[in-house]
Amino acid sequence: MIETITELDALRARVNGWKREGLRVGFVPTMGNLHAGHYSLVMLARQYADRVVSSVFVNPTQFGPNEDFTRYPRTPEADTTGLEGAGCDVLWLPTVESMYPFGVELAARINVPGVSGVLEGAHRPGHFDGVCTVVTRLFNQVQPDVAAFGKKDFQQLAVIRQMVTDLAFPIEILGGSIVRESDGLAMSSRNQYLSADERPLAAEIRKTLLAMRDAAASGRPRQEVEAEASRRLAVAGFAVDYAVIRRPDLSEPADGEKSGKVALIAAKLGKTRLIDNLEF
Repeated sequence: MIETITELDALRARVNGWKREGLRVGFVPTMGNLHAGHYSLVMLARQYADRVVSSVFVNPTQFGPNEDFTRYPRTPEADTTGLEGAGCDVLWLPTVESMYPFGVELAARINVPGVSGVLEGAHRPGHFDGVCTVVTRLFNQVQPDVAAFGKKDFQQLAVIRQMVTDLAFPIEILGGSIVRESDGLAMSSRNQYLSADERPLAAEIRKTLLAMRDAAASGRPRQEVEAEASRRLAVAGFAVDYAVIRRPDLSEPADGEKSGKVALIAAKLGKTRLIDNLEF
């Protein structure tokens, strides 16, 4: 049975007890409203650890001024059942007050320069500062040996990896594969905001990523591939923030470069902002 813990002293007692037994601890941080993608991360962490903690915390510091923190869906009962089914041992449920004891405005913040300032960082100023701030606090609370993050948030994973290296956290970071719906749409808590008419159109993001990969492989110039992807999405009804090809470190590759790349898209369909990517 999964154990739900709401007090930090109790969490640390449980984790310290495991570590005294020589057990490795895995961690999966989430904001709740969980789906199969989140549960796959629990199962991934389980492959590298003897016990797994997952947190559910809707973090106010990573929401921008036009992003509704209060609107984010909260489904605690379903989350608990799903985590238990995925093999999670402890559900950590911190409060905003315990996470930010001096309040959000006076909270010490973490900034990871460079990789956090482009793409998502440029379109959502302060977002990654909020992510890194809460992840640092969660790492300090849970003290895991390994932590799993989804590759759907490709840039977030890159930012977390850089932060962990820079701050010398003794934590192995795992990247979990994107879990998709049958039509290719990446699973996301935001998908439920799509209307019945918008939902089938959302699969165009995945098709566009595949087209970008194929066009790049054929030797077409990168900027041409990116412009065509943006046009294709706009015709399908999206408002495009970016559709780009980058190196894994998010720098811009030269035309003809043969090393690994990633195509990344962020676009709005109606009021719902979706992100996805494809490594190739």
